Amino acid sequence: MKTKSLFRAATACCMAAVIAFTPADALAATLLRRGSSGTEVKSVQLSLKELGYFTYPKVTGYYGSITETAVKKFQRDNNLKADGVVGSNTRAALKALASDDEDAKLMMEPADTSKMGDLDWFSEVQYIFKRGDTAKITDVDTGRSFMLKRTFGTNHADVEPLTREDAGIIKDIWGGWSWTRRAVIVEIDGYIIAGSLAAMPHAGVDSAPAVKYVSNRSGGYGWGKNLDAVKGNGVNGVIDLHFKNSRNHNTNKVKKEHQDMVKKANIFIENNYK
Repeated sequence: MKTKSLFRAATACCMAAVIAFTPADALAATLLRRGSSGTEVKSVQLSLKELGYFTYPKVTGYYGSITETAVKKFQRDNNLKADGVVGSNTRAALKALASDDEDAKLMMEPADTSKMGDLDWFSEVQYIFKRGDTAKITDVDTGRSFMLKRTFGTNHADVEPLTREDAGIIKDIWGGWSWTRRAVIVEIDGYIIAGSLAAMPHAGVDSAPAVKYVSNRSGGYGWGKNLDAVKGNGVNGVIDLHFKNSRNHNTNKVKKEHQDMVKKANIFIENNYK
């Protein structure tokens, strides 16, 4: 306990020294928040990665939700204001605790670009994102994230919000349950995959056992197998998550509306992660 207190005290002194000898204008120039990009963001990500906070497969130079979450956790662990913004105090703490050798950091974990982008549903994604798996989903336009579990689906992934909180985030982004397609980033097991999500629950009843035949399934689906496996999430049935070349279940056709959103998500990945 005494050693830990001494370490914190030494860190605080080091941080204070860094702030004291850094010009105010220079500190102001390092103010970073969600939406920032460039070499300064990459430097912060490298330091966070070395310290175990930034867990993306590679540094991107783009300050998105993943970076913001990592910064907040670092700030909380170091008794800083956990606002997700890298100002003078947070930068000083990173400088005090992380190595200055950025070339060495870059070599720690080279990016595997084969795990990024518009991966094909039938040849790749259905085997990466298997039934029963949970993935983190980030809406491209808002940067907000939530968790989905793949429970059914063959031509595409039928997924369900993991919790009521996840369902609430989805409804907030879409403005209610909707068939509108939105570009999303799907993260699972180190993969960063371009996807398209429509947020309209269908073909299920939350109060009935999964796969049991029931009537009055959501979305006007009537009698049939209950496609609702995640209970207590406040959602009746599944929502549709599409990937490159995935198809609708009822027509067995590729939908242009979904593929356009997959392309949009892939452009975002190309610009920010590769």
